[in-house]
Amino acid sequence: MKAFTALESVRESLRPLRTQLITHDVYRRVETLEDVRLFMAHHVFAVWDFMSLLKALQRHLTCVTVPWVPQGEPRSRRFINEIVLAEESDEALGGRYSSHFELYRAAMDQCGADTSRIDDFVARVRRGEGVAEALATAGVPQAAQAFVGTTWRIVESGVVHAIAAAFTLGREELIPEMFRALVADLQQRFPGQFTLWHTYLERHIHVDEAHHTPMAFQMLEGLCAVNARKWREAHEGARVALEARLALWAGVVEQIALARGAGS
Repeated sequence: MKAFTALESVRESLRPLRTQLITHDVYRRVETLEDVRLFMAHHVFAVWDFMSLLKALQRHLTCVTVPWVPQGEPRSRRFINEIVLAEESDEALGGRYSSHFELYRAAMDQCGADTSRIDDFVARVRRGEGVAEALATAGVPQAAQAFVGTTWRIVESGVVHAIAAAFTLGREELIPEMFRALVADLQQRFPGQFTLWHTYLERHIHVDEAHHTPMAFQMLEGLCAVNARKWREAHEGARVALEARLALWAGVVEQIALARGAGS
């Protein structure tokens, strides 16, 4: 029998958390148009902070300063730059280019989801306001605030292999299976109202599963190598990211229940 690699051991130890996320009740609770709008108003903050995880990796693994010098392992450089290209300027809509965040934001407009808090938050960050302060003053839902706060602590730690683990095992590997649960009957139940969101979800399922996740595994193995301490820190970064997602989904379920109660 083949011995587990360090990566396989970490993935196996995280399997219970992944299973909880893939089978979470949130996917069954999102039933009505209002449910979807509420879900998106929370989830858009995870779409936003995904880019900060990615850009933190780009900063650590490639040269983003002038004068340029070679930096990082070439295969990891290739992966990070390739995923930045896809996430920041994807050709997703008939030859037009868009970041996945902007595509998601447009999908919120299409279905009538509330964009006031994400727009206010991004505007505040653009003006130089700190992330925690901007989350609070923009009135971001508490569950989304907590999720972004966790991501931000991982980013600010500067521990590149922990950031890579949160990105790889807490996002890239997980996203296709989570999104597949959401996208299954989206178009049938809400014809014409979620074409942009459907495009966003399908794009992530296809690109992450087929291409980005295997490359992310290679990146993480290259960063941790045979260093047991790094693998422990990588495991912790991934665990924290997965638990933060569980808390976000629990917050969404709670808000859906509250909204239904208020409407009865």
